[in-house]
Parts: sequence; structure tokens; C-alpha cells
Amino acid sequence: MSVVSRLRVGLAALMVLALSGCATVPSEDRHPDDPWESYNRVVFEINDDFDQALLRPAAVQYRRLPQPVQTGVGNFFSNLNDFTVLFNNLLQGNLDNAASDTGRIMFNTTFGLLGLIDVATPMGLDKNNEDFGQTLGTWGVARGPYLQLPLLGPSTARDAPARLVDGYTSPLYHTNLRTDHTGWWLGLIALDVVDMRAGLIPTERMLAQISDDRYIAMREAYLQRRDFLVRGASDERATEMLDELDELEALEAMEAEEGMD
Repeated sequence: MSVVSRLRVGLAALMVLALSGCATVPSEDRHPDDPWESYNRVVFEINDDFDQALLRPAAVQYRRLPQPVQTGVGNFFSNLNDFTVLFNNLLQGNLDNAASDTGRIMFNTTFGLLGLIDVATPMGLDKNNEDFGQTLGTWGVARGPYLQLPLLGPSTARDAPARLVDGYTSPLYHTNLRTDHTGWWLGLIALDVVDMRAGLIPTERMLAQISDDRYIAMREAYLQRRDFLVRGASDERATEMLDELDELEALEAMEAEEGMD
């Protein structure tokens, strides 16, 4: 069956599930964090078809670009993300981190040529990782059931609507490019997505180690990571997984360097 046919079948199945709710996983087999597994698996298949047909091939080609180009692109979007991080650190009352975020934005936007060069990290202003889903978590909002979003991938009942807030706090939402030069604006968003997807390629090995079922592997990895980001290092399993990810990324970097020699 072709990718297009599978997408059509998956979409039809998704509509049936959404409208009727008849096909469900037996309650005794249902994961406590994933009560909507039947729906989520259909969306996962649609997302996976889209990823394998378009996103992953684009990410593989992107990783063949000279490393300075990839680094510059990643730094540029990381600098834009610092605005969202700053917003959420202020909401959480993390004033020290907010001050660091402010310094990163100032130095990287000016001396770093709109963020293409990360001059802040060598100055001791390390990159922070905060979003509105994490902010809600620190406020005591439970993450709720696991949820696969069409085209956007894994999320939760708490994190899904939080994406709207994060999107609104991004400078990309407020730039004139969105209205005056829509093509360029969409191009930047597409480049951001491809850059992020390229960064996830090393994690594919780790997911294969978690479970033979790719859906379960992604679910467990996502939930563990989100819990870690909210609760911190108290989650031993999440810490172990992140350590494994760091090792895999280091291995990927070594292999890339050997390939350039």
C-alpha cells in the first residue's frame, strides 16, 4: 500500500474513532497514562507515514550540510526560543534564570548576529529549557493522559493547549513576515521543523532499546522526559534515559567527525 493510501486509510480510521468511539483497547490492557490508546495509535501511524515520507528524508539531507551551517541554524532558532523560555521562567518565579535568559537574548541577538553565533554560553549564560507545559506542571497541574497530536506528535492533555501559549510568545508569531512575506515565514517554520527533526535522529537508537513497539517507545520516552523537566533529577528512570541520550549524541558526533576525515 502506498504512503498516500495509508494516509487516507489512517485518516478515515481516525474519523471513525473520533465519531463513534467504538474501537477501544480492552480496559485490562489499557496503560494508566494512555486511556486514549486506540485513537493515539491511529494518529501515530498517520504522523509516522508523514515523517517517513517527508520529514525524516529532509532531516537526513539536512544533516549532510556543513556542520557550521547546521550549528548556525540551530543557534538562530534557539535564540528565538529564549524569548519563550524567559516568559516561562518569569511565570515560574525563576528570576535568576530569567536574568540569564535576558542576557542570552541581548548578547546573542547583537554580538551573535541575530543568534547565528552563540556567544552567551561561553560567557556562562547557559541555555535553559522551559515551556508553558512545564510552567503548568510547576503550578501543580497534572499532565493528564498521553495524547498524539496530528502532525505535531506526542503530547499530553496538559501540554497540548500549552503549545498555543508558547507559539504566541515566539517572535516568529509577531514578526511582519507572517503577514507581509508569508512565504518566507512558512519557510522559516519549515526550516525550524527540519532542524528539530534532524536533532532527533540520534534518539531513534534509544527508542529501539526501550521497546520493539515504536509507539510504546515514543510514549514512554516522552512521558519520562516531561516528568523529568517538571520534577527534576528525582526521577531516576528519566535521568538514566537522558544519560543514554547524551551518550548516543556523543557517539553520533564522533561518527560524524570520522566521516569528515
